[in-house]
Parts: sequence; C-alpha cells; structure tokens
Amino acid sequence: MLRALLPLCALLLASAGLLLGGAAPASAHAALTGSSPAQGSVVDKAPTEVTLTFSEKVSVSSGSIRVLNPAGKRVDSGKPANLDGGTYGVPLRGGLPDGTYTVTFQVISADSHPVAGGFTFSIGAPSATSVSVSDRTVGGGVVGVLYDVARYVSYAGFVVLVGGAAFVLACWQRGAGERTMQRFVVSGWIALTGATLALLLLRGSYTGSGKVADIFDLSLLGPVLQSKTGAALLSRLLLLAAAALFVAVLFGAYARGDEEDEGHERDGASEDGSRGAGSAQDAEDAADRAAERRDLTFGLAIGGGVIAAGLAATWAMAEHASTGIQTGIAMPVDILHLLAVAVWLGGLAALLTALYRAPSIEAAAVRRFSGIAFGSVVALAATGLYQSWRQVGSWSALTGTTYGQLLLAKIALVAVLIGIARVSRRWTGHLADAPVVRTRTKAKKQTVAATTASSVTAAASPSDGPASDTSDTSDTEVSTEAGSGRGGASAEETAGSGKGASTKGAAGSGRNTSAKGAAGSGDPKRAAQLARQRAATDAARAKRVREADPFRSGLRRSVLAEAGVAVVLLAVTTALTSTEPGRTEEEAKAAKAASSSSSSSSTGTRSSGTLSLKLPFDTGGEDGKGTARVTLSPARVGGNTLHVYVSRANGRAFDVPEVKLAFTLAAQKIGPLPVEPDRVATGHWAASDVQIPMAGDWTVSVTVRTSDIDQVTVDKNTKIG
Repeated sequence: MLRALLPLCALLLASAGLLLGGAAPASAHAALTGSSPAQGSVVDKAPTEVTLTFSEKVSVSSGSIRVLNPAGKRVDSGKPANLDGGTYGVPLRGGLPDGTYTVTFQVISADSHPVAGGFTFSIGAPSATSVSVSDRTVGGGVVGVLYDVARYVSYAGFVVLVGGAAFVLACWQRGAGERTMQRFVVSGWIALTGATLALLLLRGSYTGSGKVADIFDLSLLGPVLQSKTGAALLSRLLLLAAAALFVAVLFGAYARGDEEDEGHERDGASEDGSRGAGSAQDAEDAADRAAERRDLTFGLAIGGGVIAAGLAATWAMAEHASTGIQTGIAMPVDILHLLAVAVWLGGLAALLTALYRAPSIEAAAVRRFSGIAFGSVVALAATGLYQSWRQVGSWSALTGTTYGQLLLAKIALVAVLIGIARVSRRWTGHLADAPVVRTRTKAKKQTVAATTASSVTAAASPSDGPASDTSDTSDTEVSTEAGSGRGGASAEETAGSGKGASTKGAAGSGRNTSAKGAAGSGDPKRAAQLARQRAATDAARAKRVREADPFRSGLRRSVLAEAGVAVVLLAVTTALTSTEPGRTEEEAKAAKAASSSSSSSSTGTRSSGTLSLKLPFDTGGEDGKGTARVTLSPARVGGNTLHVYVSRANGRAFDVPEVKLAFTLAAQKIGPLPVEPDRVATGHWAASDVQIPMAGDWTVSVTVRTSDIDQVTVDKNTKIG
C-alpha cells in the first residue's frame, strides 16, 4: 500500500514545491492606476490632499496611506477616505515647503489580497530625500509561505471532507462502518479546521508587518475578525462545528444501523434455515428499519449538503467571486464549482483509499460513483466556462497573463483526468464483486467469556469436537457475499480450491485441534490468541482472492493515476485563487496607460516620437462622460501604431461598445481617413499600420458610443510629421 502511494505523495510534494517555492508572494488583485499628484510629477504649489485610484475598491485603515517629507516624517493629517469608486484620499498639513515627497500605501483588495507600493512627487522642484522607495511587497517571507501552505491545506481538507462524506452516503453506505473511511473523512475535517485556525492567526501579520512574532499577537485578531476575510473564516469554523456533528452521526448511528440491519438479515437467514419461513412480525420490523434508514439517509443528505454549500460559500464571499462584474451570479456559480470539485476529486480519493485499504468494496458502489463523477464534471465544465469568461474577458488575456496561462494548464489537466477516467470506467464495466469481509472485534471480556464457555462445553462433551469449533465463539466473524448474481464459494473455500480441503477441514485437522486443546485445558489467553490468528489468516486469504481479480487491479492502477493528476489539478486551482485575474490585469494596464497620458496637454504633446492627445467627451446619456486618450507612434508620414484608452471621470477603464477615428488634412483636402481600431481589453483599443500620407496640421476625430443610442464625436488639431 505504502509503495503504491509513494508516487502520489511525491507528485503532491513536487506540485506544492513548484507552486509555493517558485512563486512570488500572492499576486495582488487591485492595482494602482492613477494618483494626484501623479507619480514623478512636479507641482507649483503644495496640494491639500493626495488621492490614489485603484483598479477596484480596497479596504483602508489608519496609516494605510502615508505621505513623508524629505526628512522621512509624516505630513498626512487624517485617516484615508473613499472619495469615489476606487479613489481614496488622505489630507495633508498646510504650508508644506518645496521638495520631494514620498507616498506609501498598504491596503487590502476586495478579494482579500494585500497590496503595497509607493511613489514620489515634488513641490516646486525635486530635492534629495532620505526615504527609499522600492517595489514594496506584502504577503512574502516566512509568514507568506505559512499562509499559502494553510490555504492549500484548507482546500485539500474541504475536498477530502465533502468528497469523502458524499462518497460514503451516496455510493457506498456500507463504508460508514469501515474504519478506513472514517479515518479518511475525519482527517479532512481535522485538516480544514486546523488550517482555518492557522489562517486566522496568520492573517494579521500576513496583511501587516509580515513578522513571525506578530502571528501570536492577539491584538491583531480584532481588526481581522472585522474584515470580510475574518468574517468568512469565523463562519467556516462555526460550520465545521456543525460538520463535526454530521460526521458523528454518519459514522455513529448511521453505521450502527447498517450493522444492525446486517445482523437481522443473518438472524433471519438462520431462522429461515431452521423454521423454513419468517414470521409476519419479522417482515414488518424489517420494513420499519428500512424506512428509518431511508429517513436518516435523507436527513444526512440534506444536512450535509447545506453544510457543504455553507463551507464553499466562505471562499466565494471572500475571494474572486465577491468582486468584479456580476457578483450576484458569480458567487452561486463559484459555490457550485467548488462543490463539484470536492465531490469529484474527494470521491476519487475516497475510492482510491477504499480500493487499497478497505477489506472490500462492491462493484455497484464504484459504478454509482462513476455516474456521480460524470455529473460533477458536467457541472465543473459549465461553471468553469462562465468563470473563465468573467475572469479573463479576452483572448489576449488568456495567453498573455499569468492567470490565463494557469487556466490553460488547468483545462489541460482536466482533459487528461477525463481521459484516464474513461479507462477507469472500462475497468468498472468488467468489475465483479469481490468477497465482502466484515471483521467485528468484540470486547476482551466477551472474548474471554466466550472462550471460557467453549472450554466448559468442550469438557462436558468431549465427543462433540466439530460442534465446539471455536469459529462460532471467536472474536472475529468473516462473511462473504458473491457479486454480479454469481453464486460462489466462500473465500476460504476459494483459497483452498485445488488443495482438496476446505478451511473448516483444515481447521479440524490442525488449528481447531489446537484451539480445542487450549480451550479444554482452560487457557483463555491461548484460545483468544488462536482466534486472532485465525481471523488474520481468513482476512489475508480473502485479500488474496480479492486481489486476484485482474479487473480490480486494473481499476486500482487507473484510479491511482487519476488521483495523481487530481493532486496537481487541485494545486493549480488553488494557485488561481491567489493570482490576479486576466481581466483585472489588462484593465489595470489600460488605466495606467491612460493615467500616464493624462498629464499631457490638451493640445497634444510629443515624446520620443509618440503623439499623445487627450479628448474629453460627453455622450449626454447616463454614464456618458469620460476621456479618450489617443497615442500615435511614431507620428510621422507612413505607417503608424494607434492606441485609444477610454476612461471614466474617476480614471477607471471605460468599457464602451465602439470607438472609431478619422484623420483629416483640410489644407490639402485629404480625408477624412477612417480608422476602426480593434478592442484589446476593457477601455483599450488599438490599430496597426495607420497610414499618414503627408505632414501637416491634421484634425483627429474620435467617435465614442456608450450605448445603443448615445454617441458623440470629439476632435482636436495636431501636427503630424
């Protein structure tokens, strides 16, 4: 077993090392797209406040935005405030002298990731400054690694807990009584609970100082619990308390009910053999037990489903789905996506565990999981398609951003996993039920009492050797069931075929003689030891029979391969949650480009052969105001590259449905020459090989349409060539 799982463990460690060790700190999902004063600018007089514009709303607190004078002392005089959308401002003290000032910020993006940075501006003229501005990062170091590890463990725990419980309840109800399945599901609960507690402790340091010593600073817990992420983690802990009750019922009352049903079936079979038929009362009792079990199964399914959906919601309410476009749709879709992943991959891990560790598993259970896994894949594909569109938004973002590249890797892994699943499905079609081995260990006192009773019986009736066979009073009961409608011999008889003797015969000639001798001599310890040896032998014999099935061996190998790919898939999926979405990344780039060109004059400026124009517009409709910034490079006769950045009044990228341009040289009666740029990203349009036939004073006209009926054309004169 350990040797078979070594490749899977190695794959898990390699994936974690690649994603955790080779990656930088968690990517920020909010980017600084503009500021006033602008980065590196020189202003004539001291501003009254500094404003920063981000690509999305962020969480700020006292000290989140700081302004430092050349000596490194703070000159901001209040708490940062949200001015409009993603724009935040902090007031400054009056009478600031000339010199270079440094602005630093550390905020939390809407999807819980920390963002930090800094820039400088000057009043009057630049000066020397004692403040060093570097690319500040948060979420790194030892604390960042620990936080990422806890995130990975929490996802894995969720998958194991939900997927394992769903597998037992929907596919293999007899597995509720198997110690292997109990340990599997409980390990998922422990992993998720421990990781959640770790995330709560690490969160304050992770988004703040990044110091290891601050992990246990309980004063940081207050601000954490008041944040969206803290509320989600606290809700997760409360749901895990309910999950503990669910697990206790599933592996307690539910498992005992299954054992009692099996006991009644054996008793009924024994009575039928002696009396010929069961009574009407027995049939009524059996019907009542079946109804009670159906009710308990239904209750567990409803309760477990609510708890699983609640746990999934704690991720949806604090990460990607909670920000951006269509959050009302995105959050339920994200919950469904997480549940589909858990049922599929967690159920796959549970099946792998059962195939290797459980005494037996029925072919019907494997077939049921095969159908459920197919439904999970369909749900995963549908929800994943929507999430991909929402987070990527364009083909360029799919191939040109880290998020898009990880998404392509995830799609490839899913395709590989589905291919391996087809192989497993073929093995399942040929699978026959192996012997079902149930081992029931009684209390030590019961074993001693039974053995003592056996010795008394043996002493009283020495001639009844077969009747005093300790197989009836041992502490282990081994039963077999033939599957697929085939009658069959017991595991012992099958193992003994070809040798000419059944297990009972072997026992009568060897072991049972020893057991009888031990019982007759009044040695209960020896009898109990022989009973345990016999149980181990029976279990080993049944295992050999089970593993002799080539279809079952093939299924184990294919499921192990599925689990290996699933480990990598889960790692990539977790990495996606800490990577800036492609749509956001491209919007931030467009907004930054627009912001950098906003400092140019309204009549147009030229820098390094590039012409830049700023054209405010107002279509007159609702949400119709904005600015179109046009860059033309190299702004000379011949072919040129054109970019248009459309932004709102607050500096954020403006997703307009259409942009058109025209160039007119009135003095030579040339034009208008139309140009229809292609949409690159939200608010960003581009065209290549824009031909300017001759130099002169050209009129650049820009037509912007903000809705089906609202459109306006603005123009500006500039010299080209």
